[in-house]
Amino acid sequence: MLIYNTTYQVEEGLEQSFLIWLKECCLIEAAKGGILSSPRITRVLSHREEGSSCYSLQFEVENSGLLHRWHLEHGARLNDELLKVFKDKVVGFPTLMEVIE
Repeated sequence: MLIYNTTYQVEEGLEQSFLIWLKECCLIEAAKGGILSSPRITRVLSHREEGSSCYSLQFEVENSGLLHRWHLEHGARLNDELLKVFKDKVVGFPTLMEVIE
């Protein structure tokens, strides 16, 4: 099992708008296709930079091949939407992690 994490740095004052977009647009679109599961939104408390807040969006995904398919079918469009709505005021950094049991 893999965890697909994106950490977002959000300019101060846009936190509520970003969280609304994340919940009402991103989560709904990401769920399409049934590839990503178990969404979780967290606030990052460490490594905070002045003038911004950080949030993490995590999903579980079975393997990297499925994640690649999801990026082609949904992820690129979501990233374009993020840029259209927030321009350079929200920046995302993706990380793929493997669950070690």
